[in-house]
Amino acid sequence: MTTPTPYWFQPALLETPPLSGAKVLQKDQPPPGWSFCVFRLVSVKSMRNDLSLRDRVAIGGVRLVNVASRVLKRGSGTVAGGQIGLLVSPELLKKLARGRRTVLVTGTNGKTTTTAMVGAGWGSEVATNDTGANMLAGHVAALVGSASEHVVLEVDEAWLADAVSSIEPEVVVLLNLSRDQLDRASEVRQMAERWRKCLAGPGGETRLVVANANDPLVVFAASDAARVLWCDVPTDWQADARSCPRCTRALVRTGTSWHCECGFAKPTTLGVTLRSGLVIHGREVPLELSLPGHFNEANAAMALAALYEVGIDPVVAVARINAVRGVAGRFTRRRWHGHTLELLLAKNPSGFDALITTVQDGHQDLWIAINARIADGRDPSWLYDVPFERLKGHRVWCLGERRLDLAARLEYGGVDFEVVDDPDLIPVSPSPTALLANYTAFSEWLERSDSC
Repeated sequence: MTTPTPYWFQPALLETPPLSGAKVLQKDQPPPGWSFCVFRLVSVKSMRNDLSLRDRVAIGGVRLVNVASRVLKRGSGTVAGGQIGLLVSPELLKKLARGRRTVLVTGTNGKTTTTAMVGAGWGSEVATNDTGANMLAGHVAALVGSASEHVVLEVDEAWLADAVSSIEPEVVVLLNLSRDQLDRASEVRQMAERWRKCLAGPGGETRLVVANANDPLVVFAASDAARVLWCDVPTDWQADARSCPRCTRALVRTGTSWHCECGFAKPTTLGVTLRSGLVIHGREVPLELSLPGHFNEANAAMALAALYEVGIDPVVAVARINAVRGVAGRFTRRRWHGHTLELLLAKNPSGFDALITTVQDGHQDLWIAINARIADGRDPSWLYDVPFERLKGHRVWCLGERRLDLAARLEYGGVDFEVVDDPDLIPVSPSPTALLANYTAFSEWLERSDSC
């Protein structure tokens, strides 16, 4: 006697044609409880018809693991779910991306914000990895989570070649390149070379690279791509591009331009300029962001350039981008034990350099929280490359697991500081306080505080 397959595990629930002899759950049958609910959550009604049974099982696995992860409070589940999907079907990302219009965004700083701006400016539902899972597993989870034909994904710098190969994007945005977590990531020249080989490879004729013309490392990376839109946007951090990435001679800088004796130089054919105003292909665009800082203006300019390529009117898109007030908790105001905090994420020297500019004039007291976990990079010596000297005249409250490392750096810089073992002892300020934090410290403060 053959044992019947439990009806809550029938293919009908995965919305594929039933197997011969399989029992199909009818509408008038009562749900069998927890198992039924889980498998309904992993139903694949939005799946494409060209997916194999293996792909469909992989997608079900992604959804099931994501749900379980959230239920068990083990995180958003996007990474674990995506890993399961790729384990079951290694070509899953390529198949999920097929036929979609995709923009990829990468760079050391600004990926999450620029990705959110592209998504907002598109003006319709987009599939995106807004949880910050920016490697292939996170991309799989994002594409499983939405059937939208419009896709914008942030990509970890080290994974750009894999993402381009699998996804075959319409646009790739290169924001910047500087040192970040050197204990696990490549030195910046190596990263630029990897980008260059990737963008010069197959598919370049149909792919547009939107590239920052003021970053020599980005220019080197994009120089062999078949189609490039050069963007002249403010880029203050130059410490990682003092020498030519092509021949290693010192770069010569004059005003907003730069060049090398070997002939390597800032591109002169510019499709986007952001100086006294934003101009995209000769058209003025009214950029009036709600987000602070010149660096966010640069992010917005490059987001609008990418949207122009996919057919979105930049004047229409900019109104949507101007309305963005916070991205994944960044630049938002939060309440914690009577304090009003402005949360700012800074995870490397160039990021801190940009944010110090925004808080110098408006805040007397600053909180800075530093951890050194895997996601942050275990080595906090990068603190000595941050221009903390510009905070003289302010008082900095040092928080986080590496608060003593931060305090030592501030001592050398002549900045007034207080080491905080218990944040509850910090006096409440009558005005909002800027809190600059690196990755895991930022996540902790976002979780422990409440929205204003």
